[in-house]
Amino acid sequence: MSEAFRSGLPLREPEIVDILLPEIEDEVLDVNMVQRMTDSGRRVNFAITCVAGNSDGFVGVGRARGKEVGPAIRKAIDMAKLSIIEVKRGCGSWECGCYRSHSLPFKVIGRSGSVEVVLKPAPQGVGIAVGDVAKSIMRLAGVRDAWAFARGHTKTTVNFALAAFDALRQTSLMRVSDDQASRLRIRSGAEKVFVYSQAGVGVPAGVAPEGEAPPPAENVASEAPPESTKNEGEK
Repeated sequence: MSEAFRSGLPLREPEIVDILLPEIEDEVLDVNMVQRMTDSGRRVNFAITCVAGNSDGFVGVGRARGKEVGPAIRKAIDMAKLSIIEVKRGCGSWECGCYRSHSLPFKVIGRSGSVEVVLKPAPQGVGIAVGDVAKSIMRLAGVRDAWAFARGHTKTTVNFALAAFDALRQTSLMRVSDDQASRLRIRSGAEKVFVYSQAGVGVPAGVAPEGEAPPPAENVASEAPPESTKNEGEK
């Protein structure tokens, strides 16, 4: 997925994200019913806000509308996958010296409407000290510890979610030097790479697939020679 971002080409289909990030998860943040009055009567639509991420450096937020809840949720999830971003993580808190990419590398600010969200690095064990809406976004982004401060009308779920997402976007836009990346343990994207494997499919016992090490000797079943063979050998 990181190579796809470095290519500079936009994502056109959500199936690309499904293949490159097979461990991606999604969550519905808000379901809002919107009504409008027309000459033929009252029309009802549903506005859905969803978040999608792999809990390891990639997250996206999407919104969609529809006459039915189910198709609108699926559309919002697809929009979240198309708006996915790469989040920088690190250990930017002076109170922590674990040298792990568990928090944010620096302070970032995100805005949407009247809501402003400030995210700060936190030491290990603090958790995500923020509201439930922003907590879901940061959890799916792979951030484990962070201080947060929000101002504005945070009861507006959509603006609160978009402000938190905009703050995480600032981490991907910020340029850092090699010295800063080494000192703050800044990591961009996923730490674990999901690899498709077909081990054991059409492979005999005790023979490893191409490119993999053979199994240990104790894991390979072996049969003892029959008694008649042993006696003949002794004779």
